[in-house]
Amino acid sequence: MKRLLLLLVVVTFAFNGWGQSASRPEILILGTYHMANPGHDIYNMKADDVRAPKRQAEIEQLMEVLKKFQPTKIAIEAEVGNERVAKEYTDYLDGKYTLSPNEIDQIGYRLAKELGMKTIFGVDEEGEFPMQRVTNYAKANGKAQQLDASMAHFGEEVKEQDEFLKSHTVLEMLASINSDEHAMRDVGYYYQIVPYGEPGEYAGPDLLAKWFKRNIRIYSNIVKLVDSPSERILVIYGAGHLGWLRQDVANDPSVRLRKLSEFIAKQ
Repeated sequence: MKRLLLLLVVVTFAFNGWGQSASRPEILILGTYHMANPGHDIYNMKADDVRAPKRQAEIEQLMEVLKKFQPTKIAIEAEVGNERVAKEYTDYLDGKYTLSPNEIDQIGYRLAKELGMKTIFGVDEEGEFPMQRVTNYAKANGKAQQLDASMAHFGEEVKEQDEFLKSHTVLEMLASINSDEHAMRDVGYYYQIVPYGEPGEYAGPDLLAKWFKRNIRIYSNIVKLVDSPSERILVIYGAGHLGWLRQDVANDPSVRLRKLSEFIAKQ
C-alpha cells in the first residue's frame, strides 16, 4: 500500500508538469486555410491573393487579435531546424525578403517581427498517409462507392470554405475554421476511414494511426519549446491538424489550451 501511495504521488507530480505552480504554459493552435494554394491536400481551396490591399488590411486585423494572446514563441508548419525558414525570417527582419502568400509568411513571420522576436520555430514532422492502401482495400471488397461517398465530405467542405471566404474577412474565415464545431467535425471525417479494414489488413485503422503518429510527434516538438510556466506558444498550422493538436494540448495536464475565439471576444 505504501508503495502504491508513493507511486501516486510521483505520477501526480509528473502530471502537474510544473510542480505546485498554479501557472501553466499556454498553447494556442491556430488552424488556417492554405493561403498560397500549394495543392498538397486531396482537396484544395482556391483562395484569392492575400497580398491584395483588402486582404492585407484584414491580416492586420488578425494580427491585433493574436497579439492579445501575447505569444512568447511562434511555431509554424515547417520542419524542425529548417534552414530555409531561418534564412527567410532573418532576411525579412533585415528588409531583404518579401512575404509570399503562404500563411507561414503572412501570419507567422509578420507577427513574429511585430512582436520583436528574433526566431521563429518549425515544429513539423513528415509522416505517411497511405490513402492508396485504403482505396485498394475498398475496391477489392466492393466498397469503392462507399469510400467515394465518405471522401466527398472533404470536397464539399472545401467548396463551402471557398464560398465563405469570398464574402468574409480573413479573421471571419479563421474564426469559422477554429470553431469547436468545425474542429470536431474535421476529426470525425477521419474516423470514416476506420471501417475500411479487417484482421490481417487494417488499411483504414493504420492510416488513422499514422496520422495520429504524425500529429503527436508535432505536439512533442511544440512542448519542447516550453522553457517556463509563463510560456505562451502560438502554433500556426493547416486546419487539418487543428482538432488533433487541440486534443493533444487538452489531454496534457501540464499545459493550458487556449482558443482563437477567446481573443476575438475581447475586441
